[in-house]
Amino acid sequence: MHLARVIGTVVATTKDPGLAGRTLLVLQPLSPERETVGVPLVAVDSVGAGRGEEVFFVRGREASFPFLPAAVPTDASVIGICDQWSSDASGSRPPRRRPRRRSSRDPVKDQS
Repeated sequence: MHLARVIGTVVATTKDPGLAGRTLLVLQPLSPERETVGVPLVAVDSVGAGRGEEVFFVRGREASFPFLPAAVPTDASVIGICDQWSSDASGSRPPRRRPRRRSSRDPVKDQS
């Protein structure tokens, strides 16, 4: 999943029938610090995003999943609109710890 800002739309008079009725958006990928990275790309919108909004998008095979069972020929799709997000600028966030899984060798505590 990647972050981007919607910077425009695409109007196509002729397109693949699988894209009929779908909105095509121009996205500018963003870094966690909201800086532009890479080149703009076109993605199919599955959530109703608009110009200026920050969105989540996916690429590759997963890009068609929001439209199932329809067959939408896409390699990039907008899958969410970001209401708010922030990043840890210092990069010193402690790692998230998973709860310890109980082993079959762990003693069972008597709960009586």
